[in-house]
Amino acid sequence: QVQLVESGGGLVQPGGSLRLSCVASKSFGVADTMAWYRQGPGKERELVATNQIGKGIIYGDSVKGRFTISRDNNRNAVYLQMNSLKPEDTAVYYCHVLLHRQIYWGQGTQVIVSS
Repeated sequence: QVQLVESGGGLVQPGGSLRLSCVASKSFGVADTMAWYRQGPGKERELVATNQIGKGIIYGDSVKGRFTISRDNNRNAVYLQMNSLKPEDTAVYYCHVLLHRQIYWGQGTQVIVSS
């Protein structure tokens, strides 16, 4: 059973930066999909960024040019670098992994962007 442990969330002022990390509890090979989703207060969960083998990287329209997703397959980790943060980026962020036809979710990490 794979568990995903997230870290890096917190309170940041507008224009600031954060780097979210998601590390798996067990070693595995290259996952088919590693991604980040978020859910703001009263909103539906939305795709932030996804990295898929054979398809490359796709970003949600609202974060293009500001966020960067990256993998470290040797460390079984996925990261999200968030720059130029806006109040509307406030949400709980969840990492997502598709591995061997099974879906795994992180517990969520809170990001609050406020002055």
